[in-house]
Amino acid sequence: MTHFISLADVTAAEFLDLLALAKQLKTEQKRGGNRPLLQGKTLGMVFQKPSLRTRVSFDAGMLQLGGHALYLSPNEIRLGERESTPDVARVLGGYVDAIMARVFAHNDIQTLAAYSPVPVINGLSDTFHPCQALADIFTLYEQWDGALAGHTMAYVGDGNNVSHSLLLASALAGINIRVASPPGYEPKSAVVQQARSLPSAGEITITNDPLRAVDGAEAIYTDVWASMGQEKEQQKRLRIFPPYQVNTELLAHAEQNAIVLHCLPAHRGEEITDEVMESPHSRVFEQAENRLHAQKALLVRLMAREEA
Repeated sequence: MTHFISLADVTAAEFLDLLALAKQLKTEQKRGGNRPLLQGKTLGMVFQKPSLRTRVSFDAGMLQLGGHALYLSPNEIRLGERESTPDVARVLGGYVDAIMARVFAHNDIQTLAAYSPVPVINGLSDTFHPCQALADIFTLYEQWDGALAGHTMAYVGDGNNVSHSLLLASALAGINIRVASPPGYEPKSAVVQQARSLPSAGEITITNDPLRAVDGAEAIYTDVWASMGQEKEQQKRLRIFPPYQVNTELLAHAEQNAIVLHCLPAHRGEEITDEVMESPHSRVFEQAENRLHAQKALLVRLMAREEA
């Protein structure tokens, strides 16, 4: 694994190794702290989009592992405007040991990786959100005691970057995944085919029927109906997506002890209700915390001199 641009960059064995390492690092941290596996290492963090979880989890993760993170705001670099993306990749790569970038266009991440002399991590692009999906599957890994293959998860909502990464992550883990989206808002067919082509893939179902997706599912996942960059579509989406709300009525069709996930931020009352978000089924805030532990595992595998 040279870069982490999408989950297509890792094998099933590498993915499961990241989950096991995340569990190890989380346990270490809870018991008093991690070893300084990244002592003397620096992560450059390039942001085009605002962030809570991505910025703080990477920053805190580097600190806990003995390294340092540099936050570079949208106005400081203006990727592709003030300076070309290839030039930024080569200059920044000469200063730091890895680059994490949170961007709009997926092509910007691909270009950074093509020209960077150090590993590049996709902190979010308009096509994929692999760090989020890594934390999501790690949450299921904890919930299901490390046994992932054969379990069933439903994703209900927009076929966006989160759904794309969940499709690939579920396939790597052998989880059956059902995605329910309104007509015209399904995940990209190329990503669906990519997930289905993975040797470890379980059953992958794409449907327009949320009840079909959640029927007997052990986990239900949702995301906002309009992501950053889609503000002009928000009113239209608010008319189309209400049948895909995760509420108590929809949850009743899932497995009795099903858990509910959301990548946050949540628009309570739209894609998910307060009642579900605050219910015993919710693992939303454990999932948010797991961004820290899953990303630490990724940073160690990409940057550490010694094995964890």
